Amino acid sequence: MKKITLISLMFCLFATSAWSQNTMSIPLIGDKAPSFTAESTNGQITFPGDYGKNWKILFSHPKDFTPVCSSELLELANMQSDFEQLGVKLVVLSTDKLSQHKLWKESLESINYQGVAPQKIKFPLVEDETYNISKLYGMLHAGTSTTKDVRGVFIINPDNIVEAVYFYPMSIGRNMDEIKRTVIALQTAQNNILTPANWQPGDDVILSYLTDEEKAIMKKANATIYEVAWYMIFKKMKS
Repeated sequence: MKKITLISLMFCLFATSAWSQNTMSIPLIGDKAPSFTAESTNGQITFPGDYGKNWKILFSHPKDFTPVCSSELLELANMQSDFEQLGVKLVVLSTDKLSQHKLWKESLESINYQGVAPQKIKFPLVEDETYNISKLYGMLHAGTSTTKDVRGVFIINPDNIVEAVYFYPMSIGRNMDEIKRTVIALQTAQNNILTPANWQPGDDVILSYLTDEEKAIMKKANATIYEVAWYMIFKKMKS
């Protein structure tokens, strides 16, 4: 009986250890962005440390030369100046090797896309052939295949804290305008300012919860404050 109990205990310990080694945690909102050093089409980079006090976005891809991912990189290339104006540094990860990345980049830089002339890709394409970075960012999901889930987006603030996380299936292209809108909303939603559903830059914003006394003072002092409900106080952003 003792022998059976000992064997059962050893099996449970082994199973628990194996499970813990094969599970990964996804960096969530409020977490410190995991750091990595890797080779890229722009040389060796350390993320996020090399990008200082900028906002950063890490995009990940399962494989080079896939049609959906290629369309996303072309859109990113077309919007590089938009992100630069927002103080955002872009980093793209793919699980293929660096030599493949260079061929993919070269091909993408020759394509006319959506009426836009070919663009030079300034942001790095990072090698992750060993999946180490994908594992670090929790991008391999046990319920699907090994690499098909490496379709994440991590928006990281100047203090290297994760502010937003997205995951997409292989068949659906990411909306770069929405990612840009999210960055602008994050930069706007500070100092007790919130953004409502479907908010676009320049739209009215919501103020954090105010007491009746605080509302009365603000309304008296500021004509741009208005109340939709006692729990929804807006501030006009346009005259």
